[in-house]
Amino acid sequence: MAGFSEEDIRKVREANDVVSVIGDRVPVRQRGRDFWCCCPIHDEKTPSCKIDPAAQLWHCFGCGAGGDVFSFVMQVDDLDFPDAVRKLAERGNVQITESGKPAVAHGYKARLKEICKETAAFYHTQLMRGKEAGAASARSYLAGRGLGGEVPKRWELGYAPGGGQLVRHLKAKGFKDKELVDANVALDGSSDGRRGGLKDRFYNRIMFPIYDVQGECIAFGGRIIGDGQPKYLNSQETPVFHKSEVLFGLDKAKAAMASSGVAVVVEGYTDVIALSEAGIKNAVATLGTALTHQHIRALSRHAKQRIIYLFDGDEAGQRAADRALGFIDKSMTPEAGRTKIELAAVTLPDNLDPADFVEQRGAAALSELLASARPLLKYGIERRIAKHDLSSAEGRATALADALSVLAPIKDSILAKDYAIQIAGMVRARENDVLDQLAALEAPRAQGDRDEAEAQPHLRRAPQTSGLSQSELSRRRYEREFLSLIVRHPEEGLRFADALAQTQWHEQVHGLLAHSILDTLAANPDAKGPELVTRAQATIPAAANILTAGSMTEDSGAQALASFLAEELALGDMEDAMAALKAQLSRAEGLEAQEYEMLFESAVAMQKELARRRQAHRSVG
Repeated sequence: MAGFSEEDIRKVREANDVVSVIGDRVPVRQRGRDFWCCCPIHDEKTPSCKIDPAAQLWHCFGCGAGGDVFSFVMQVDDLDFPDAVRKLAERGNVQITESGKPAVAHGYKARLKEICKETAAFYHTQLMRGKEAGAASARSYLAGRGLGGEVPKRWELGYAPGGGQLVRHLKAKGFKDKELVDANVALDGSSDGRRGGLKDRFYNRIMFPIYDVQGECIAFGGRIIGDGQPKYLNSQETPVFHKSEVLFGLDKAKAAMASSGVAVVVEGYTDVIALSEAGIKNAVATLGTALTHQHIRALSRHAKQRIIYLFDGDEAGQRAADRALGFIDKSMTPEAGRTKIELAAVTLPDNLDPADFVEQRGAAALSELLASARPLLKYGIERRIAKHDLSSAEGRATALADALSVLAPIKDSILAKDYAIQIAGMVRARENDVLDQLAALEAPRAQGDRDEAEAQPHLRRAPQTSGLSQSELSRRRYEREFLSLIVRHPEEGLRFADALAQTQWHEQVHGLLAHSILDTLAANPDAKGPELVTRAQATIPAAANILTAGSMTEDSGAQALASFLAEELALGDMEDAMAALKAQLSRAEGLEAQEYEMLFESAVAMQKELARRRQAHRSVG
């Protein structure tokens, strides 16, 4: 599965107790045999997340999330399954293999971080004490940007001289060639046809060490001194550095984010440093890549109220502003409830960048500008409309279509309708016409959706229950309870395999889950609950949430409850069959007398059997 053997997945799961893993993130408290905590996925003050240590499963009754230890890491850290396995393997110090090759072990990653730490110290020494012209130029540049004095010490800024000096320094410390290449602080000289072994990755650059959220050095960014391309050069992807997940300055900014509830996202290293030194300490920057959903998820763990994009006023900043509109989704609407993420945006005036703005106009002026940041939706709509000539009918029509396209990802929300009415006023259009155009929009595919999930929407989300009768809601609840019980007690899945196979599932995804459970138990009768969840989730993304949603107590034992639920579902199927027979009898015009009599007798017999079994079932229940 996903390049890992079943044995490796089992080892990783066994090395990571779900109570302990969740306890690493939030306080957990025991109540009876279960543990409870405030769900780390959505904001809550009263614990609604239950952890079953025996089954190694968890479920939040507030937001509906749940699953095994892999599901928890996937949802909290916004990872896919392979990355969740890798992360938990590192946590549990488990050696795993992937596609026939050893995965990077925890000890080796620690070794790469040691190289980065030693490299940062080397670069810093070169900046502070270097005698050569390049080091002097680096110091002069930083001083000219207001980053002199104690600033290089606080941020451990450095200078990369090149010429193999770093490689010689690190090899003298005992590090191996492969380790230097894997940490991406050195390059293999033979790769470009040259001889002479390794060469420094960075040279003649001012160096900005990049730290993970825990404050460990994992990579570098370098700015060229003088002319040359690229102007900025970042470390490439390594076993310890992933650009789509890391934000420059987050290790220093997270405390200010937590206290203020606000995160500020800028575009460059020097901007982050300049803002922090000016007292705006909740700023971070991306690392040569556009902001990702992983970045937003990381920020929202610390900034609970608002994430503000601060865009440069130049052309590049405006392109970044347009890209930011790709993050508009349902998480920004009131319907998202406690999981709502408020994204806002503001553009700096006069083509200034944040560092220049603070230097010329002061931190107080920037704080006022940040306070005036508009919601990303409003910001995007106003930008789109401003591009068009509203003095002509053609311009207004084009502006309307352009502005409405911003609302496409949330077209069915109340917020979208409110903004659509505002757009109507801006472009002098009839509100009803604009609302009709909004309804006709095609919602874009969300980033990260799986191809198979797009083709089969019922596999992507939990069952929808709006508009269903109370009896149908009860039926579907019994289906979920039965499947959830089987996952908690897989031995009951073997005992009630016929029920899993024969039940006429009212929710299609429940039938898919039942077949997945049967297939897993057929292949491995000793499979445990977490394996059933992991197997199902590989093809049914909603599996973890559904299979852990059971809330019925097992006071009389798992087998008794399984028997009760199986019979409840069987009786429901009989009632459906009875209703179908009655419907057929009600259309008797085309039936021969003998056929009608046979159907009638079948209905009577089924009615008696149903009444008998229902009476017996009630006495048990």
